[in-house]
Amino acid sequence: MNTVISASERTADVCQNRRARIDALLADASHHIEFNGHLSNHNKHAVVALAGLNASAGRIEEYYRQYVQETTYGYGLEPKRPSRVAVTHENCLSLLGQRTSFSSLCEFFDGEIARHGLNAVLAEWMPALMPGWVGAFTHATIHLGWGLDYGHPRMITEGLAYMVFSWVSCHPQRQRVSELVSGNNAIESLIAVADMLEQDPVAFQAWAARVQNGEIAPKKAQCHPELKRSGLQYRIAMALAEGHPLMDAVPGWLVSEPLEAIWQQLHYCVAIIYLARPGDFVNLHLITSLHAMEEIAARLPQTHRRSVVRCFWQGMMGVLFSGGDVPASATFAELHARWQGVTDNANAPDIRANWQTVIDAAIAEAEEHNPKLVYVAQKLWQRTGYQSVYRAAANCFTTTPELPPSFDELEADRGM
Repeated sequence: MNTVISASERTADVCQNRRARIDALLADASHHIEFNGHLSNHNKHAVVALAGLNASAGRIEEYYRQYVQETTYGYGLEPKRPSRVAVTHENCLSLLGQRTSFSSLCEFFDGEIARHGLNAVLAEWMPALMPGWVGAFTHATIHLGWGLDYGHPRMITEGLAYMVFSWVSCHPQRQRVSELVSGNNAIESLIAVADMLEQDPVAFQAWAARVQNGEIAPKKAQCHPELKRSGLQYRIAMALAEGHPLMDAVPGWLVSEPLEAIWQQLHYCVAIIYLARPGDFVNLHLITSLHAMEEIAARLPQTHRRSVVRCFWQGMMGVLFSGGDVPASATFAELHARWQGVTDNANAPDIRANWQTVIDAAIAEAEEHNPKLVYVAQKLWQRTGYQSVYRAAANCFTTTPELPPSFDELEADRGM
């Protein structure tokens, strides 16, 4: 007797096959989490983004294989490394930011999750790990948060391990609830911060010069020597170590507003930051890491969640300040006036066509930051009633930056 397979059953089989092929990529443990010193292995981030944009399993596998051979920086990935240290519950936090024993860290967190469950592990370890969320230029946080988004155990384990491995504190002990930064929401406070920096540009440029030249007190400036090869990561680490009154001030709305409102305010704020310099490689990471941090916070006890948004605000200011060239307050204000409350007609042919064009372009991209941008922007567009600001951000692709001369001037750390 012939068995008739329905269309819905065929569709389910196709979906299961696609999921299995994607899961196999995310389960791959054959490569180190970084390459050429401290460049982050973004391959699995791209897999999650491409899967979210409904790319075919074939295209995702093609991307993964190509990235292994040659990243957009021109280097291939490096094989998994043996560990120097056998990680235990007692010594794990002693490895914060030490950039060692990634494989053993993965084994440790695998065991912890098997014994206690994921939520219990996140509740125990994230209070110590979250202050270091900017480490590896936010990519460890992205690895964990995007692994939680997709729901893949290996990627989640790697994210926890990478947060230990690359930890660079934003120093939440310096946070003070303060009226120094005015504003009733994130965008108003951002405009206020930019305006205050403009009131004394000489002082801010002097602060930025100290940060960029590494002229920070040695006890403050401690970070792994490998980061000195990186103009960007070292500069951010120095900015966070030095601190700044406007970086460490906690605006009142971060304390009083409901968390759902704060998340939406922050997403809107970082979209405006990105549109102030469309395609800016650094500021794009605020969009993709904020998505990760919300995914992490959602799995923490209620009592832990507000500390996540406070750490994000402080770390975001550190990233913005570190370059010494925060966009003008007038630019932020003009963009806010343009995009506030503006929504799309989701069913309009031109809107649908624009999304399809940008999604197709993102799926074809070699630079994985672009599918990540489009994936997050489309989710926010749908979540917020089709706010146009997110579609505008999605249309602003970035390019891979040139590595600084310091990459060649200092030898890469080949530690394990």
